Amino acid sequence: MKRLLTVVILVLGIAMLAAACGDDDDNGDESAAPSGTIVEVATDGGFTTLVTAIDAAGLTETLNGEGPFTVFAPTDEAFAALPEGTLDSLLADTDALTNVLTYHVASGDLKAADVVELDSVETLQGESIDIAVDGDTVTLNGTATVTQTDIEASNGTIHVIDAVLTPPAG
Repeated sequence: MKRLLTVVILVLGIAMLAAACGDDDDNGDESAAPSGTIVEVATDGGFTTLVTAIDAAGLTETLNGEGPFTVFAPTDEAFAALPEGTLDSLLADTDALTNVLTYHVASGDLKAADVVELDSVETLQGESIDIAVDGDTVTLNGTATVTQTDIEASNGTIHVIDAVLTPPAG
């Protein structure tokens, strides 16, 4: 009798734990569909400077489009670390700004697991970004470190980087 009571308590405990976890899905898949496009997710994610630059370059419609895209998104701090006057110069020169921004975007939806298998990735700008993996650290062009990965959007994925990438001259 004591053993039966223990089993009943254990089963009730597991049932209560499952209910508390909200696992009301038959297949156990708790993932939700991404809530917006690359630009919408970036706006909600606090990438103020990046979103301002995307708008200034006229790329909002493109990055709100079907995609899929992979964006290596510099933080506001990364933009602030540019030499004095650089950001203002870029914002005043749509062609140069577009060149820099499209160098941060690759065609296709590359998750972190895909990126670490690559030596480089071609960007929408036309040049490639070199990828180096050292343990858990992923570096782009030897200058930018990926600090957060796999931020999903309805039309692709965002990976956060700590520096602004500069396309090769020419």
